Amino acid sequence: MKDYWEESETKNKRINAKKIILSIVISILIVAIIVIVALYITNNEFRNWIDINIFRKEISQDSVATIELDETQTSNVYAFNKYIGILSKNKLYLYGSSGTEETNLDVQITNPLFDSANRFLVMGESNGQKVYLVEDKEVVWESEVEGNISKVYVNKNGYVAVIMTGMSYKSGVQVFDPKGNSLFISFLSSTITVDISISNDNKYLAIAEVDTSGTIIQSNIRIISIEKAKTDPSNSVENNYKSEQNKLIVNIDYQDKDRMVCMYTDRITIIENGQESVIFDNKDKKITAQSINLENYFATIQEETSGIFSANSVINIVNVDNKNTQNYTVETSVKEMYTKGNTIALNLGTEVEFINTGGWLLKRYVASQEVSNVTISDNIAGIIYRDKVEIINL
Repeated sequence: MKDYWEESETKNKRINAKKIILSIVISILIVAIIVIVALYITNNEFRNWIDINIFRKEISQDSVATIELDETQTSNVYAFNKYIGILSKNKLYLYGSSGTEETNLDVQITNPLFDSANRFLVMGESNGQKVYLVEDKEVVWESEVEGNISKVYVNKNGYVAVIMTGMSYKSGVQVFDPKGNSLFISFLSSTITVDISISNDNKYLAIAEVDTSGTIIQSNIRIISIEKAKTDPSNSVENNYKSEQNKLIVNIDYQDKDRMVCMYTDRITIIENGQESVIFDNKDKKITAQSINLENYFATIQEETSGIFSANSVINIVNVDNKNTQNYTVETSVKEMYTKGNTIALNLGTEVEFINTGGWLLKRYVASQEVSNVTISDNIAGIIYRDKVEIINL
């Protein structure tokens, strides 16, 4: 009996020892993970090393898929959805992430204006009349407008708005549904239309307009009920937001919950619950670029001196919903910023950094020559050179 109990105690001690060792190993792993995550978040050098060596986020020019361009022909390049579109000789060629042509579409456009959202791409002939809507890889409809096209817009559901000039009115906006049916035309007799946006629920059209006829610049945002405008355009205005005098509006963008973000030359405002309020002021800041063309965010670049001959660029990414700000810093000046959906591209010269609206690096592209232009969607990006387009999968 004594031997039995001694044997049981020995087994229990061994089992307990194994449990203790296992618990210690697990605890060490948890602490190590916490430390690594904390270092990744707070230490730029450590995060950069992890991004390059572990996550493989840095890619070189010679390792990406390439689309060759004919230097003797004019080519217009635009990224949308998961494609790189190249318009040349009245054809839109669509390429996938591997650089392989997937289809081509006949379009009677030579000098295009582009816009995209979700899987939709709208194209209009600059100072012409032709408009096309592409969904994924097919032309859904084509149409002609009355005036000369100065801007095109599409929301994520395929509703299209076109700004027109060169008519008896100073400017006008024509709205189409996703099937290409013209819903209405809104004419502006004394103001210039600078931007347009359609709400995500397809209920409202917002028109940013500027009156320059007097000695004082007057910006205004007109909200139109699309349902009312179908039958009575002259009595379809739901609201008018008149800005302070001499404040020049340049962009507007509908976000979720019918919030309207408005970008002026010196500030960014938000319209919600019938009120317009300032959420970012450029005063006393060296702002080199800003954009509201993001999904429920806006971004600004503020340059800060870091030395006698050097400066850092701080990208402030602001959540429109809760007003929280994420910061991303690069140790150089940003030549240009490109935004779409949840993606921000920063052209640094011979490098392009792609970050998301959470402030995290997605990809870093390193080239052996200066990058002149970039086009992005949430899924794909094109680095545009004179003779080629290099594809970055995001």
